Amino acid sequence: DLSKEFPILTTKFVAFKTAVKELLWIWQKQSNDVKELQAMGVHVWDEWMREDGTIGKAYGYQLAKYKQVDNLLRMIKEDPQSHRMIVTLWNIEDLPDMALQLCAYETLWDVEGDHLNCMLVQRSGDMGLGVPFNMTQYATLVYMIAHVSGLKPGQFTHIINNAHIYENHVEALKTQLARLDEAKPAPSLWINDKVQNFYDFTADDVKLEGYEHLGKLPMEVAV
Repeated sequence: DLSKEFPILTTKFVAFKTAVKELLWIWQKQSNDVKELQAMGVHVWDEWMREDGTIGKAYGYQLAKYKQVDNLLRMIKEDPQSHRMIVTLWNIEDLPDMALQLCAYETLWDVEGDHLNCMLVQRSGDMGLGVPFNMTQYATLVYMIAHVSGLKPGQFTHIINNAHIYENHVEALKTQLARLDEAKPAPSLWINDKVQNFYDFTADDVKLEGYEHLGKLPMEVAV
């Protein structure tokens, strides 16, 4: 329930600003150009960058191809009781042209009273790095879209079909689990209420307030 708590780990540091920048790259810029992300100081896609500088027909490419974000924003305002507010990146035709087949690939949205709910579906989830990142990213996305739609953030449901741990993350995760009794209270999310258009958001328009954590736990990206 996003109205009660913002989901971000406190047993380790999660790079919130980096997560937001990647989110904007996908959902706002609707880009597949890794160099654009690098220009923002984010290098999470470097390992999958192709010779043309992109990740192929993945993520932002699919949002732009069918104007999915525009359609979602329109439906929330014009037909809030619709059961068809689905954004999907899993385009079978384009899968062979993706540098990495999508992990978090679909969101389902619904309006309940004055709250916006979202379900994120993820086919594969790396519990050490990917899942904490995606959880925080998409919770932030709910806040953003709810705000520009005149709604409040509601229920956020995160479904992971294949949740796994890579062998080179085991020791770091053992350390993290040992910190459970020391977990800090959840922070709150500040959002710039002057922003009224989703495409006007910058990474500085959403910030964590009171984010206390127990420090970084380095883990290598598994390619």
